Parts: sequence; structure tokens; C-alpha cells
Amino acid sequence: MTSRDYANRKPTKKGQAKSSRRKSQAPAPKGFPLIKLLVITALTVGFAYFLWSINGSADNTDSPATTEAPVTEKVVKPTVKKDPKALPPKPKEEWTYQQELENKQVEVDVPQEVKPTRPYQMQCGSFRKESQAEQMKAVIAFQGLEAQVRKVKGQSGIWYKVVLGPYERKRAAEKHRHVLQRGGLNGCQIWFWEGS
Repeated sequence: MTSRDYANRKPTKKGQAKSSRRKSQAPAPKGFPLIKLLVITALTVGFAYFLWSINGSADNTDSPATTEAPVTEKVVKPTVKKDPKALPPKPKEEWTYQQELENKQVEVDVPQEVKPTRPYQMQCGSFRKESQAEQMKAVIAFQGLEAQVRKVKGQSGIWYKVVLGPYERKRAAEKHRHVLQRGGLNGCQIWFWEGS
């Protein structure tokens, strides 16, 4: 197979047509923009002259030879000599709160007797057999709390309730309920205290 030299090959007519289009569309190379250079130079020189003239005028205003400062006369006010031992008169007090506080009577609203709140109890179980209630009481004792087993006669017979309390505040009962929940007892309910 023969090797062809594509680099030195003359373009065909189709190739010539394409290259002629490219030449007509391509912008002509421009020379160095002399006008732009002259405008930039003129602006730079003008700006430098402007700065020089400002600096020169600032120096001229400070010099006493070019500007005359207006002459002002100092007006001396006559001073009246006061007796250094004399004091100004004592001001009168405008405050009346001192007399009002001396004669003020304080009234205190004492609330009427507040009814004592009913204490709370926490019931953790109710069983038919006393042995089951005693077993739950032992589980509660392992959590560090003291429970009671109450024998209650209801409509359906005798029940043995496992209760904790009495608690002055519901928050204390809830605190103990959380302790029991961590120990695995989740069925405890908080109610008002029913009696002994």
C-alpha cells in the first residue's frame, strides 16, 4: 500500500470552495490599535495632571503667604468674683415619698384556709389469691420500694390489692412508677387515696 502525502497535497475544487468561504467569513487581521493607545495615554496623563493640581492646591491653602486668615478679636467677658466661702442656697426637696412611706399601712391578703389535698396512691395489682399479691409485693421490694397488700371486699368477692403510698404529690408517685417501670412492672396506676 502506498503512502499518501496529505500535508502537501493541493486541495480539490470542493476543498477550494470550502476554504474560500472560510476566508471570506474570517475577519481580516487588524493592526495595532493606535487610536486606543492614544486615548488611554491621554486619559492617564489627564488623570495625573488632575491629581497633581489637587495636591498643589492643597499645599497652597496651608501656606500663609497665599491666603490671609480673617482677623478675629477675642471678646473678654468681665468676670464677677464670688466669695469662695459662700455656698449656693440649699435646694428644696421635691420628693414626697418619705412622708407617704412613714404614714403608709401595708395590707396583706391572707388566703383563706386551703383544703388539704387528697393524697395519692399507686396500685400495681389486684389478685384473687393473697399469695400472688405477696409475690408482687416482694418484686416491688427488690426495686427498693415498700408496698402494702390490702384485702378489699367487692361485688364479685374478695380481692387483694398491691398499693404504694400515700403520696403528698402526684409527682412523687410518678417518680416511683418510673422506678418500677425500669424494673419491669408496667401496670401501675395512680389514684386518689382511698383510706387505710
